[in-house]
Amino acid sequence: MVRRARAIYRTLGEVYPDAHCELDFATPLQLLVATVLSAQSTDKRVNTVTPALFRRYPDAAALASADRAELEDLIRPTGFFRAKTDSLIKLGLALERDFGGEVPGTLAQLVTLPGVGRKTANVVLGDAFGVPGITTDTHVIRLARRFGWTTSDKPEVIEREIGELFEKRDWVLLNHRVIWHGRRCCHARRPACGACAVAGLCPSYGEGPTDPKVAAGLLREPRG
Repeated sequence: MVRRARAIYRTLGEVYPDAHCELDFATPLQLLVATVLSAQSTDKRVNTVTPALFRRYPDAAALASADRAELEDLIRPTGFFRAKTDSLIKLGLALERDFGGEVPGTLAQLVTLPGVGRKTANVVLGDAFGVPGITTDTHVIRLARRFGWTTSDKPEVIEREIGELFEKRDWVLLNHRVIWHGRRCCHARRPACGACAVAGLCPSYGEGPTDPKVAAGLLREPRG
């Protein structure tokens, strides 16, 4: 299991040598905000609204005192904008109150923030602070199950079981490679099995079309 899992990791590295977080950010706060906005949305769509958002609300204090109607209008394209506005204002207030306006750098502290669960916390820790963690987003969960890395549907169990298969230093890059593969090839519906670079290592080969030409037509960049 470990050998096969690491072979998949290496092969995905050859296919996606530039795999990285696809949310645009320059600071831990920007990544935290962008990750909150990415719920039920796409990174590409979030990236269209965050430049103006970050200019208007450059720090936690600005978010905490944001005009609700103005903030809603800025983030409307990401969907669920009323709930997300509420989360961002509460997030700003909590950062100001509990952490001096700075994004904390530990999992235990991050998950105390409104709207921040383990998945969001691990994204911020890995990409803003360089702290290894397994990000159990929808792609990681789906592919981990297809690859046979886990049979669980509980994020904390999935984190632990995936983590046991890989060196800790590889966790952040593993997240990106798996997410890129999930977005581009191993889709929830009709995975492109016949065009998949790890088909020979995947116990779920055949869930999608195996004809190379049909499968090639399913490959795509992340949806906008």
